[in-house]
Amino acid sequence: MLLKGRDATAFLRKPDPGAPGLLISGEDAMRVADARAQVVAAITGPGADEEMRLTRIAGADLRKDPAALIDATRAIGFFPGPRAVVVEDANDALAPVIAAALGDWREGDAQIVVTAGTLTPRSALRKLFEGAKTAVAITLYDEPPGPDEVAEMLAAAGLARISPEARRDLADLAQVLEPGDFRQTVEKLGLYMYRAEAEVTPDDVAACAPASWEADVESLCDAVMSREEARASGLLSRLLQQGTAPVTVAIALGRRVRQLHQIAADPGARVFARGGFRRRDLMARQAREWGAQALGTALGMVVECDLQLRSATRAPEPALVERLVIRLARVRR
Repeated sequence: MLLKGRDATAFLRKPDPGAPGLLISGEDAMRVADARAQVVAAITGPGADEEMRLTRIAGADLRKDPAALIDATRAIGFFPGPRAVVVEDANDALAPVIAAALGDWREGDAQIVVTAGTLTPRSALRKLFEGAKTAVAITLYDEPPGPDEVAEMLAAAGLARISPEARRDLADLAQVLEPGDFRQTVEKLGLYMYRAEAEVTPDDVAACAPASWEADVESLCDAVMSREEARASGLLSRLLQQGTAPVTVAIALGRRVRQLHQIAADPGARVFARGGFRRRDLMARQAREWGAQALGTALGMVVECDLQLRSATRAPEPALVERLVIRLARVRR
């Protein structure tokens, strides 16, 4: 069965011991790894590695030895307690092997946690877990963490005393950083404030924020939303040649459009912009020039492109993003 939103978060925090397996997939490898670590810790409790109650199997190794998964789920160690088997970097080729292990699973066996990269809705592995009555599938999209997730990160880092201004800056920062980078920033802030009695201030947040943030991608967003079509096309070409993923560009453009829409709707809104006041001034000017209605149109274009990128379309991803850049640069108020 497929879990989303709060149901997915609740399962990762407190997994059902009667579920034979869980599939965690997503483009952000760090976010998938964080979710895997969280659910494995919830399943096995502390000391699982030392007590040999946790088995890790690489996807490539499982392809060579398909029986290894069933053997690992049935194996009983010297120490009592719940057990887990983690299959890392799985793909559709392993679907039959994992299906056999899920079908053979009995109460008391080790729970199976499978991780994978981006899987399309037609993926055999996704269909296996989503179609099962007891197994669970969770897809982690490359989206900014929500308020609940941010609150959990802050609590885990021991950050209890935070000024309203600093909390607002952290919420803004969560919108412009990749989820894994934001988590590292929060952890760094926790270490920075270790044993400090004072509450977290905006200066503390600024001191721990990454020194650089996708400068070229942000420059592309500047050009697109300033309707500099020729410059935007050149920057996009250079980014793609350097190996920047098309979906990264689409996500950055989506964030920029949402930020501008927020400013257009509420000119007094605080928005975190990498580049400081200079870029904030630029974004304020862009929001005024576009207007809320045109930005709503732009947001629809971004959502359309995002859905195409996540679907099983055969259209080349670079071409989809290039089309988005050109369409945005040509939008008129």
